[in-house]
Amino acid sequence: YSIQRQGTISFYMTNKGGQTNNTVEATMLRTLIKRKNLRNHCQRRGQLRYNSGVYIGKDVNSAIVHDLKQAFIQPKDVPVVPTYRLMDSDGVILNADELPSISNEKLVEAYKNMVKLHEMDNVLYSIQRQGTISFYMTNKGEEGVQLAAANALDIGDIVYTQYREAGLFIHRGWDITKFVNQCFSNHYDLGKGRQMPVHYGDNSINMQTVSSPLATQIPQATGAGYALKREGKKNCAVAFFGDGAASEGDFSVALNFAATLESPTMFFCRNNQYAISTPVEEQYRGDGIAGRSLSYGIPTIRVDGNDFFAVYKATTEARELCVNESTPVLVEAMTYRAGHHSTSDDSTRYRDKGEVDDWVSNNNPIQRLKKYLLRENLWDEESDSQLIKEQKKAVIAAVQESSTVKKPNMDELFTDVYDEIPSNLLEQKEELAQHLRKYGKEYGLDEYAK
Repeated sequence: YSIQRQGTISFYMTNKGGQTNNTVEATMLRTLIKRKNLRNHCQRRGQLRYNSGVYIGKDVNSAIVHDLKQAFIQPKDVPVVPTYRLMDSDGVILNADELPSISNEKLVEAYKNMVKLHEMDNVLYSIQRQGTISFYMTNKGEEGVQLAAANALDIGDIVYTQYREAGLFIHRGWDITKFVNQCFSNHYDLGKGRQMPVHYGDNSINMQTVSSPLATQIPQATGAGYALKREGKKNCAVAFFGDGAASEGDFSVALNFAATLESPTMFFCRNNQYAISTPVEEQYRGDGIAGRSLSYGIPTIRVDGNDFFAVYKATTEARELCVNESTPVLVEAMTYRAGHHSTSDDSTRYRDKGEVDDWVSNNNPIQRLKKYLLRENLWDEESDSQLIKEQKKAVIAAVQESSTVKKPNMDELFTDVYDEIPSNLLEQKEELAQHLRKYGKEYGLDEYAK
């Protein structure tokens, strides 16, 4: 170290512990402590470190023990995070005192939207199998968690979805036609045909576009939440993701940044038991996803994801914590993916049909809420049958309409990346135009909008 200070070598790092020697660095540190008024904090840290305990970080101190058995912690010795539930599978309320404040009108509307989502899935999955669209992913089994969370959020909250959150778009005003236009990649697709089906997005309602690479939306939400905080807005960012995405490094990075920056970001995990074909038993050990966020110092709740009331209340509370205390929060919603991962997947290859049937029969979120509405005389079977018919008819009509719409104008290949199209792209655009003027008949240009 000494010869580095004399300029003999360019760089060195010591292995010293304890107090800093009386060097230039020590002088700078003392000046910094005085300037930033950190002396009391550092004295407290020193006392904790050397006397009564060990300073771990903000508000976290580790007690000193002298017994190895006490010091060595086994996972089985740590309490498992409980699961919050308010309504059982028969639609019976388990704790009336805990019921959230939500109007009957909103409950019925949420139920209608769940049915709409379910019927849209049935039709679009079917037409993909017929080759009408190239790809699709259903939301079956997870309709409840989507609509409950959607109702608890504010329209000003910035939402980053994964690909199984179509219910949030419905709640924020999307009609069936917008979904179908996107899946057809036609002229009215907001993404202008640049994305594969199910990659929805709409900035006007603060719904960021779905991105295929797994988990990229999680750290993006951390940054968005921090931006909202700096702007002084009473809103939060929300990142939806599955249990499989939590195995990506982006998950850990996002949580740590959010915790240390105190970013008002809600991390919403839909734990649907499978990462494509990988069951949770092969994904992780330990206390699911909720156990991880606690280690980052983040308030956490685990909830029955097929219980509308529990998800709604948990999300409401999580949002209030984010906004009012400027803290990240993690919600782990325990649900089940009742459909295949996508139209590229055959889940019968890795799970029993009986397992799926059991979940659909006993933990169906749509049926649970329906039973509650029937019991409270807020709904009836005749209205239910009519609703299903109407929604199915509406989806089929949207498919018929969207299938006749032309594809986006080819000029859209060059837009929306730069504020002003650079010269090299303008050259490419002109080259394409010349090519099409010569060979346009080979490309079916009548199928594209002018």
